Amino acid sequence: MNGITGAVAVVTGAASGVGRAVAADLAARGARVAAVDVDRDGLAGTVRAVEGDGHTVRTLVADVTDTVRVESLFDEVEAELGPVDTVVNAAGTLSTGPLADCTDQDWNRMIAVNATGVFAVGRAVARRMGPRGRGTLVTIASNAAGVPRSGMAAYAASKAAAVALTKSLGLELAPLGVRCNVVSPGSTDTPMLRAMTGDTQALVTGDPERFKVGIPLGRLGQPEDVAAAVRFLVSDAARHITMHELYVDGGAALR
Repeated sequence: MNGITGAVAVVTGAASGVGRAVAADLAARGARVAAVDVDRDGLAGTVRAVEGDGHTVRTLVADVTDTVRVESLFDEVEAELGPVDTVVNAAGTLSTGPLADCTDQDWNRMIAVNATGVFAVGRAVARRMGPRGRGTLVTIASNAAGVPRSGMAAYAASKAAAVALTKSLGLELAPLGVRCNVVSPGSTDTPMLRAMTGDTQALVTGDPERFKVGIPLGRLGQPEDVAAAVRFLVSDAARHITMHELYVDGGAALR
């Protein structure tokens, strides 16, 4: 895989779900992956999953909301593995419910992880990849950032911030040869989704009372579907693509 084999890749939120799938996918294609998360036990599970496929991954415990720690994280990765070529912002958190019931704590947590985390990682990328004149960044956002969702206003706002930041960063870094893109999944079968609802079939069929379209392809997304989209965007096959938002939602956003 041109642009992936031999590359040094940092994947945040790699302890489970989409982040784990991305880390495993890139490692399987020859990238030297640094898997990052606050969940030490989850990272151990990622190591088992990746090594079970005959590959390796380096794990680092870090909180993306700690901007100082993010900078030291990149320093550690580059000291051990070499200059970072690929970064995937997959760390995220979700709380649902009417905005009137959203607590300050939930709002602050979603903004911190989903927006400030993307800012901290993006800034670290700009400071390193920019001067080197190469590299690629992908942010995992959500189709909720572009389509209103009842009961997801705070989450949608945090993801919309992540999208805008990534695209603007892409514009700043494009003249330097660094590409920044967004992958926006819809309902994807991850632990975060399972914690949100026990009725996944309703996500497929839709809910008119909540003004929610179902999934035209008739199935939930899988983490591997998102990982495949990331793989394309970080590879040389996407060398002329930047500031793009790729929806991976089975058509749920009708886009």
